[in-house]
Amino acid sequence: MKYAFPKLGVSASLLLLSGALFVFAIPNDRQERPSKENERARYQIQLKIDFDALSYAGSERVRWFNHGDHATGALYFHLYSNLRSDQPTTANGSGSQRTEIEEPRIEISEVRSATDRAPLTYSIDDQGTTLRVYLREPVAPGKSTEVIVAFKGNVPEIDPDETGLTTHVVKQVSAALRGDREIRSPRDLNFRCRGVMLLGTSYPVLAVHDGDEWMRKLEPSVGDMVFNEAADYEVEIAVAPGVLVFTSAGEDRNQPAGEHTTVFSAPALRDFAIIAGRNLHSEQTQIGEITLRSIFIPEHERIGKHVLRMAENSLRIFTSRFGPLPFKTLNIAEAPLVAGLGSNEFSGLEVIASAYYVDFDSPAVRNLPKIIREQRPSVEESLEWGVAHLIAHQWWGAAVGNNPAREAVLDEAMASWSALLYFREIYGAQKAAIVLQDQLQGVYRLYRTFGGEDMDANRPSRDYRNTFQYAAVVTTKGALMFVQLQQLLGEEKLLAAFRNYYKANLFEIAELDDLRGALIAEAPIEQRRMVARAFNRWLASKRGDEDIAKPDQDLATSLGLPAKPNQQKGGSPNPLNAFARLGKFFWQQVTRIR
Repeated sequence: MKYAFPKLGVSASLLLLSGALFVFAIPNDRQERPSKENERARYQIQLKIDFDALSYAGSERVRWFNHGDHATGALYFHLYSNLRSDQPTTANGSGSQRTEIEEPRIEISEVRSATDRAPLTYSIDDQGTTLRVYLREPVAPGKSTEVIVAFKGNVPEIDPDETGLTTHVVKQVSAALRGDREIRSPRDLNFRCRGVMLLGTSYPVLAVHDGDEWMRKLEPSVGDMVFNEAADYEVEIAVAPGVLVFTSAGEDRNQPAGEHTTVFSAPALRDFAIIAGRNLHSEQTQIGEITLRSIFIPEHERIGKHVLRMAENSLRIFTSRFGPLPFKTLNIAEAPLVAGLGSNEFSGLEVIASAYYVDFDSPAVRNLPKIIREQRPSVEESLEWGVAHLIAHQWWGAAVGNNPAREAVLDEAMASWSALLYFREIYGAQKAAIVLQDQLQGVYRLYRTFGGEDMDANRPSRDYRNTFQYAAVVTTKGALMFVQLQQLLGEEKLLAAFRNYYKANLFEIAELDDLRGALIAEAPIEQRRMVARAFNRWLASKRGDEDIAKPDQDLATSLGLPAKPNQQKGGSPNPLNAFARLGKFFWQQVTRIR
């Protein structure tokens, strides 16, 4: 089947339609080995977004360097939008089976060599989630190759009822009460809803190449599904008049573009996300060399500006403590994320669910249930925690990468401890102690009260049932481990270890042992064994009731919960009404951004 490439300007037309050779420099095997910085993968993408048709089409020229010890004759790309869970999924609140048309999809049209534009053989493997490109000649260690991939895709329209604050709260109540199984879906990251389009995984992206092994396997879980190596990006995006576009990168003022086409570029991003809409507004400020921007819809202007101030404070504090970020642009945007997903992080673009952009002084809030309106302090604190946590992820997860499916605790724990640092610096130690109780200890306590089983925190993401369990075990235990290490080593040594870990692993994929080694290196000899024991106690054992909090039996009795743990099935068909009498403690937890 022939594919008509989109009209994306002169440069794209020369590449895709006329068959002319690219003017980009192609490494010659006889050249000297380039520097490590120049050995990063590079994506040059031309993309046309049809906002109204819920679709997009484009091509990418991808340069890949072989950092392994052996030659390879094939490249592997993830097609994240095609990931499907084997387990049945239901639309939030509907109880009906979700159909295939409600999930995004990406299709490959053709693959060519970038040197002479000759077609390359390819296959779609792993149930549609992997593009395998067969190269005509193997790529030797230390050498590179370039290919051109044409693709197109579509995204679903999400029902707005899936994205409201009440729906988010009910979802969390259900997870707490019933232990519902949650699986992150590509529609969580690729959709249009309420006039906003999010494209989180809209292009084929190279799988991680670890040694000589391609990390091909994608496992749906409650954790982050995206796992990429850092790469350089230059992305030309064409949209219809009136559609505004923000991305993981800043606009490239040096690149020519058409009237409705913008070029974005940035080095060393782990992904490239896009948010678009006709009704998006933004406010920005300059923090050193970083342009910090808050993106929001007009009715959330007051909250959007407040988010910018919180993000600015977070960026200043973390820069002074951890070191400067390598990015020039950092966007934090609201988007109508589905219930169960309070936020999502990408390199250079953080997304928070619109449900939490609540202006309690506006007339529209009168339509919310009274029991939620009464939780204003909890919701506002949760938003601030979410902003600080997400900004910290630009250090822990973006600049320094890790495998979120295998060691989710690594970046989640560091980002949460960083958020505690933010609250102490802004509000003082007393407020930070309250936030530690509300955002961390209280979540674990409620989880255990509802019958959740204590687990070790350093498990693969697939082992956790839902975001409630994930937050209670992974986030809470990991962050509290750093609280103990702070008490053991002192804050200066802890921060020194964080800085050394950051510097040593910038743009790399780190492992938990890298962080453990950085902390042990900062510890006096007599405390090094204690550091190792702290890692084992918090991450590899089940000591949560002893170290954090025991189940609240009085609360469990008042709710009529089972006396024995792990009996979460059943319960009221209307969780919001069933828990209306719980009061402040419960609602502080279920209105959290997770």
